[in-house]
This record gives sequence, structure tokens and C-alpha cells, in this order.
Amino acid sequence: MKKYILSLAVVSFFYTKSDACAWGDPDYDYFNLFTQTIIKDKSYLPFLHSYSTRFYTEFNYSQIPDENIASWKQFFNNQLSYAETDYLVNKMSMNDLNDLKKGSPNNSLLKKLGTGFYQKYREGIDYLIEAKYLEPYMRINFVENPDSFYYNRAESNKNATNLDYTKTISALTSLYNAAKNPEIKQRYGYQLVRFNHYTRNYDKALQAFKTYVEPIRLKGAPYFMALDQLAGAQRGLQMNGDANWNFFQVFMNSKSRKESAFVSMKLSDTASFNNIMKRAGNNEEKNMAYFLLGYEDFANPIPLMEKMYDINPDSEILKVMAARSINELERSYLPTYYYASDDINNPVVHNKDSSGKPADQTEIKEVKKEKLSFWDKIVRFFKNLFGGSKSDKKDGGKQSDQSDDELLENPDRIPFYTQNTGFYWSDDKKPTDFLSDLAKFTEKTKGQSKDEFWQIANAYLKFLSKDYEGSTEVLNEIKTSNPEYMEEIKRMKVLNDIVSQPKITAEYEDHLMKNYAEYFIEKKVTTTDSTNSDYNNYYGPVPSTSSFLKDVLANRYYLQGEDGKSFLMSNKLSDLQYNPNSSLVKSVEEFYRKPKKTQFEQQIIAKNMDDVGNIDAFFSLIYGDRAMRTGDFAKAKAYYEKAQGFVGIPRLNYDWVSNDQPNVPHQYTSDEYNGFRNISNLVFGHNVWESFESSDNVSMAAEDYAQFPFIKQNMNKLELADALIQLTKMANGKDEKSAKANQLIGNLLYNTSILGYYRHLFVMDVNNMNGGKFDFWSTKNKTPYQYYYKNFLSTSYIEPDNFDLAINYYKKALAFTSDQEQKARILFQMASAEQGKYYQYEAKNPANIDYSDPKWSEKNDAHEKQMQDIKNQKFRTYFALLKTQYADTEMAKSLMGSCSYFNYFMKR
Repeated sequence: MKKYILSLAVVSFFYTKSDACAWGDPDYDYFNLFTQTIIKDKSYLPFLHSYSTRFYTEFNYSQIPDENIASWKQFFNNQLSYAETDYLVNKMSMNDLNDLKKGSPNNSLLKKLGTGFYQKYREGIDYLIEAKYLEPYMRINFVENPDSFYYNRAESNKNATNLDYTKTISALTSLYNAAKNPEIKQRYGYQLVRFNHYTRNYDKALQAFKTYVEPIRLKGAPYFMALDQLAGAQRGLQMNGDANWNFFQVFMNSKSRKESAFVSMKLSDTASFNNIMKRAGNNEEKNMAYFLLGYEDFANPIPLMEKMYDINPDSEILKVMAARSINELERSYLPTYYYASDDINNPVVHNKDSSGKPADQTEIKEVKKEKLSFWDKIVRFFKNLFGGSKSDKKDGGKQSDQSDDELLENPDRIPFYTQNTGFYWSDDKKPTDFLSDLAKFTEKTKGQSKDEFWQIANAYLKFLSKDYEGSTEVLNEIKTSNPEYMEEIKRMKVLNDIVSQPKITAEYEDHLMKNYAEYFIEKKVTTTDSTNSDYNNYYGPVPSTSSFLKDVLANRYYLQGEDGKSFLMSNKLSDLQYNPNSSLVKSVEEFYRKPKKTQFEQQIIAKNMDDVGNIDAFFSLIYGDRAMRTGDFAKAKAYYEKAQGFVGIPRLNYDWVSNDQPNVPHQYTSDEYNGFRNISNLVFGHNVWESFESSDNVSMAAEDYAQFPFIKQNMNKLELADALIQLTKMANGKDEKSAKANQLIGNLLYNTSILGYYRHLFVMDVNNMNGGKFDFWSTKNKTPYQYYYKNFLSTSYIEPDNFDLAINYYKKALAFTSDQEQKARILFQMASAEQGKYYQYEAKNPANIDYSDPKWSEKNDAHEKQMQDIKNQKFRTYFALLKTQYADTEMAKSLMGSCSYFNYFMKR
């Protein structure tokens, strides 16, 4: 395989998750336990931490105060509410205001204010009428580059050049001169600056600011609106340093224009923030410059935060920096998914090519370096965060180096850390160091600042450091009436309580329901409600405190050996169909049959025992299928007798119905395979050609069933098991009939294996095309699940096939038949089963070559040659017999025509 193809395979593996939704947004890859938006000055909300958008957007923009509306509210002597003022200034039509001016208001708000309202605030109303007239034109005219490939906007779009320049300037100047109120006067000055800016009369815009805005000596909202326009004009004149400084002043003093001012600073000066620092003349300006440098720079922010602290430990923007830094750490320490390190050595087999070798494999090589690999870090981190995995347990479930009391106290935790993280660490500076440094900073700052934010931040960092007792002590000391702070404190106390609990007992489950039920009882999710913070219409449920706590409990149950409860914390009963491995199914069933469930088990866990029709039949079918795969047909029959009430493998029809009911359960027709019924007798047949896409009567051919009338043309699984029991009895003889019985049993075992056309039959699948179940696993553990079952649908695992079962039946068939043609057919079937044994060996013996090795290709080629030699020496036994003893048979000649690899093997 080419090296560049391997790179793509590795990248796709890192980012592929196939749960209910395929996550692709880094802002949804962690739990948001620390709420960034608790900062008090909401004007800085866009500058909180985000990877998926340029500015943070997980808030309602109405939270950001608009100083212009506040200024108008004050102008009207607070007769109007903020919302009413916003409506009057930004949404009310010019006609409504003209009606008020005429003394006949028609608008309900203006009627309520009365006709005297205009007389009292004449200058302000007249200004708003003029502003509403100008507003549709207040945009700069677009000048297209003749060489550009930009979309040409419709010529009908209005811009400032559509107004008569002389008349507009004259009118605004007259209105300016006539106004008595200084604020209104300055607003007309703002319009003059803006109009000149948007008509590209940049010099006149600068002059208008000096003539009409500065002399008023007010530094309120109109002033900074005008300053914003002045800076734009300066940028048009290439006065980038001055433009940048004025945008900086707007950023500092405006609440609603910070985002646009920041963008303008970036556009104005490539060295923008360093140059601002040089011009900063007072502590406030220096503090803001430090903030912008820290915001823009992806380096360790603590040195800049120290400088900001020295200026003002109560600075709101210092809290913004801290919130961003905590969020960065949270992303590193608390990702929403963890994957077992062994998972990457499992090539997925969908189909075989004409050679018999699995086609469509995704080969992903494990990366091993002298230091901890990426995967080892994840494994080690999760062990220490959640207490480890069962594969690490010894001596009755305890870790060999930890007592139960120390389950969460390992000091060597390595955080989940990827290239997504914004901070660049030097070789001697790790995320754990940053956590310690930031914790020291918050400890110091909470002693100097009056804002409880720093206590909350310090408590959260103690939580990340696993000092749950210390975190709770800090939280208990906080006295605040801020509702956002109070909610965060409450949440963090819950986190400390649950995460510090090493074992979940029935008594503790009662404690959870008594005190924290709100975090576990699911609310009805409205997928179309854009205001629902728990749901994203594109990505689905948003990771939250509740989902984090469920992960913690799922891990605890897993470590305690309660796999069924662990599974049901994250999955529904019907999900077992996708990976029906026996030990997990047994544990889920044990929970299902548990007689006295706690309230938590009943309301939180058992609710996921969803509708699979007849639950007992569902379990019985899975057990029956497993017995069939192991060749225990009598046991399978006993289970299938209990599974006759099975209503069908629970699948959904993915045809849109409505927003409220997008998917409906699939209803199986009477002649459709549903997991139990409608099985063709071709399951005892053999391949005509290797094609899983074709119908069974095209890919498969029947054997001669004349001697076995109990093999019906169409069977259910109970009838199939009964037929196999009868065949087994007949196979005990030593005649041709016994040989045929053995061959038919061998055929069924091979045909229902990972390589056979009916490979879906005993693994709870509806057809042979779904590739998830057909993996040749190389995991060193019993199963690939190491921490919990949250990623159950992203990982496929069922117990591997035992190809020797089929081979042993074929051996008896070969021994008891005298027909040379039949012997050739049987040997080919045996060789096909032996291929399966090779694929299992190959998966357990990967190359394990460091992909960064400069000799990777050379070593990989050598490994592939070694595997090819082993295949020919140890896994070509029956092909060799077929070649040396039966090459002249018509069957061998026919097989050479239908199987290119066998043809190649026979001729070499």
C-alpha cells in the first residue's frame, strides 16, 4: 500500500465516529462543564474560546448591550424600556415617525406615548426620521476588479453614491447647525463622517470628524460610532497606524462594536496588536493591548495574564483570558470519546476479490515511538481519569498497583491532547504544567479580586487536577447572588461528588436520584427549536454535564463488572443487534432480569430497554445464533424454540416522515428475512461465483438434497437447527450419505462465517452487505471495549469464527466419499475455510512499523513478503492437495475458470 494512502486512512480513523451523528465540529468534542459565558461583561462573549467559528457564537446576541440604544433610552428620560427603545430606533418605520410628527400617530407604541412625546423630544425624533431615510443607502459602493471572479451584486442594491452628494451634505450640515442638543448635534456629525466614508470621500470624512464631531466634547455612543467611521476612512487613505489605533479605541469603549472593530484592526495593520502596544499610553490601554495580544497569540497566555494582573486583578478581560484558558484545558482533558489503542489494527473485510483475498481493506498501522504514542496517551489518561479498564485489573478486579480507595488518585495522568489544541507546548512544557500554572494564577488572583469568578475558576482547576475535596471546599466558601455563578457552583459540586465516588452502590444510586435526578432524567428534545441549548440541529445532542456524568457512571459500572448497566447508560437494547457478543448480551440480560432494581436503575438505565418487540425472544435469538456459530445445534434449537415470538431485527426506515417523526420502525413483509424466518436451503449450498451483491440464487448453487427431505426450500431458524441435528446424526456413519451430511454441515458453517454469502445469518444482520460485523480482530483483550460502551456503535466486535469446525466436517466428508469430483469440491471448500484461518493470523500479526521510519516502505514490503511465505507454507494445505491429486478432475478445471486466484495457484 502506498504511504500517502495510509496517511488518509489514519486521518479518517482519528475523526470518524459513527454514533447517532458523525461529529465533525471541535466545539462539540468536549463537555462544556465550565461555562465560559458566566463572565459578567457580555460584550466580550464573542471573544470566548471557539475552534469552529472565528468568534464564539454559543450565546444569544441580545445578551450584548448596545450602548447606542442605552444612550437613546437615556435621551428619552427612560420613558421607554430597552426593548421599546430598540424598536423605536432600529425597527419602527420612517412613516410611523412622520405620522407622530404630524400629530396623528398610528403605531401602538407611539399612541401610548401620546402626541406630546414629539413636542418634548422634537430634535431626537427629527434626527431619527433623517437617519431612517439615509440608512438604506449607508453602505460603501462596491467597485469590482475587472480581473476578479467575484459575484456581481445586483445593480439595484442601494449604496451611498445613489444619493445626491451635494444635497445630502447640505441637508446634514443644516440639520447639524440647527440642532441645540449636543448629543443630537454629534449624531448629525456622525452621519456626515459616515456619508463621506461610504462615498469614498475619505479626506472629507476626516475633516467632517474634526469639524462636526470632536468639538462637541462628548465621548458617548455617537462619538465612537463616528470614530469607527473615521478609522474606516483612514484605512481608505492607507493611514493604517492611525486607523488601527482608532479602531482600538472603538474596541475599548464600545460594547456592541467590539467584534467588528477587532476585524477592522486585523484588516488595517498586519502587525496590529504589537503596534497598539507601542502606542498604549495608560494602564487601561496597556491592559486591553495585552488582552488582544493574548487573544490573538496561540502561545501560553499566562505571562500576558500576569502583566494584566499587575495592572488590574479585577479586570473583566482578565477573566475572559482565564475562561478561554480553562476551556482549552477542558478540551484537552475531557474529550467526548475514547477509543481503545488496539482498535487501530483491525482491517475491515467487506468482500473478497477473485483471488479469495479480502478486498476493500482499510489497513491502519499502529504508530509506536520511543515516547508514549498518541493512543497510549489516551489509554493511560482514561485509566487515570476514570479508574482504568478491566483489562488492567488483577486479583479479583483490583488494579495491581492501586487499592480501591486510590482508584482515582494516580498522579501520572496524561491528558487527551491532539493537534486541535490551540496552545503550542515546548518539549519541556506539557499541558499538565499549564494546568498547574493556571491553578497557581487563579489561587493568587482569587485572593486579590472581589469577583467570585476566580474562586469558581480555581475550584474547577482543582477538579481537573482531581482534587475533588479541595474543589468542594473552595465552592463551599463562595458567597454570591449571581445566578450564573450559582448555577456553575451547583454543577461543580455535583461533578466533585460523583467523580470522586470510586464505586457505585445501590445506596449511592439512591443518593443520585434524591439529589441529582435532574442531571439524569432526560428532557424531551425538540430538534427544530433553535433556542434549545441542549440540541444542535446539525450535530444532534450537545455534550453536556449530564452526558459527562453518564460517561463517568458508565465507566464505574464497567470497572465493577456490571457491563449490562454500563452498556445501557449509553445505548438502547436494540443496539445489541450491531455487536451481539455473548458476554455483553449475557450481562445486559442479567440486568433485565434483576428482580429488585433501584429507582435509578428503573428510571435511568432500564428506560433504554426499548421496544424490540418480545425482549425474551430477542435474547433467545442472539443466544441461538451464537450456538449455531459454535456448532452446538441442539442448544441452538432450544433457544430458537423460545425465540418464535421474535418480531424482526429492529431496524428503522430512513424515509423522512415529518420533523416530529423522521424515522419509523421497519415492518417486515411475510416473505422477507427478518432475522428468524425465510432462510433459503441454499445456505447448505456452495458458491457459483464470489459476489455478495448478487442475489443468492445467482451467487449460490444448491447441493443434492434428495436424501435429506427435512431440508426445506424455505426455513426458519428453528427448522434450520432441527435439520442440522438430523444431519449430525446421519454424519456419524461411514457411507456416502454420511459423507454428504458432513459436507452439508461444513457448507453451512462456512457459508455463515465471515467469508460466506450468508455471513449475516447468525450475527443479527439483515443482509450480507453491512461491513461492520466482518472484522478480523487483532485485539489483545477479550473484546475491544476497555472503558465503557459509549462508542459501541463506532466499534464492531463479535466472537471470531472457528473455521476448524467446518474443516473437521469436511475432513469426514472427504474420508467417506469415493467420488473424485466430489473430493475436489470438498477440498476447495476446505481450502476456502483455511483462507479464513490465514486472515485471522494476518490480523494478529501486523507489521508494527513506525510510520515515521524513513525505511517504512522497505520494511513494509518485507513484512508483506514474510506473510505471503507463511500463507503458502502453513495455510495452503488443501489447495496443494487439490493441485497435486485432483488437478485433472472436471471440478478442478471448472473452479480454475471461476476463481482467478485458484487458477494462478494451479499454474504457478
